[in-house]
Amino acid sequence: MFSFSAAVVLSALLSTVLSTPLVVSVEVAALRLDPTQVDRLSTLSDDTQYVYDFFNPTTGIVSGAAGHTVTATSGTFPAVVGNGVAMTIGFLGPCAMNSPHTHPRAAEINFSVNGTLRTGMLAENGARFVVNELPPGSMTVFPQGAIHFEMNTGCDVAMFVAAFNGEDPGVLQMAQRFMGLPVDILQATLGGLGVVEVEGLAKMIPDNIVAGTDECLQRCGLTRPTQPTSQQQPRVSGNAYA
Repeated sequence: MFSFSAAVVLSALLSTVLSTPLVVSVEVAALRLDPTQVDRLSTLSDDTQYVYDFFNPTTGIVSGAAGHTVTATSGTFPAVVGNGVAMTIGFLGPCAMNSPHTHPRAAEINFSVNGTLRTGMLAENGARFVVNELPPGSMTVFPQGAIHFEMNTGCDVAMFVAAFNGEDPGVLQMAQRFMGLPVDILQATLGGLGVVEVEGLAKMIPDNIVAGTDECLQRCGLTRPTQPTSQQQPRVSGNAYA
């Protein structure tokens, strides 16, 4: 029978020979088998396993031309397992935007650290659009599953802290995922848009974090940068262009 102690030993052995994602998976699997928090403390026997450095991360990084985010979840920071929490830190360049997205498994509170953020939210069908400005030291709430965004409206780098009430909140970037649906479904949804137009739009969607509005870029004396587009939805037989 595969015991708790065997899982711990296996995790320790694998950590010397396997890649970081697999080691994390083994640790998380062992933690999920632990019946108590005391047992989880034994599984994560090194005190440093309870520290996550957002300024020098090795995992959980999502980057675009205008900034990046760093996320500590059960997939990148096993210490959150069993505690029902996760966190993302956003590093937004001038006029940068964390583009519209949802978190399918958690609500979010978002705290503006040192800049003013423009935020917007659509909670569900029939709900009114909610828009706010968050000056430094203020926060807002995004309910679970709500479409929302945060944009740095200033000309200096801004940082936000997003906390979640789940260890695996997930993220669904709206533009990339929507444009990754089958082309005929997109055509019908968008009123008969052609295949060439659909494909062209999909290939234009920049990687998050993205450059924000023209108004902000002009006000800050910036030009829209060339942005990578590697975060497209993969195409398989079910959503292929042809």
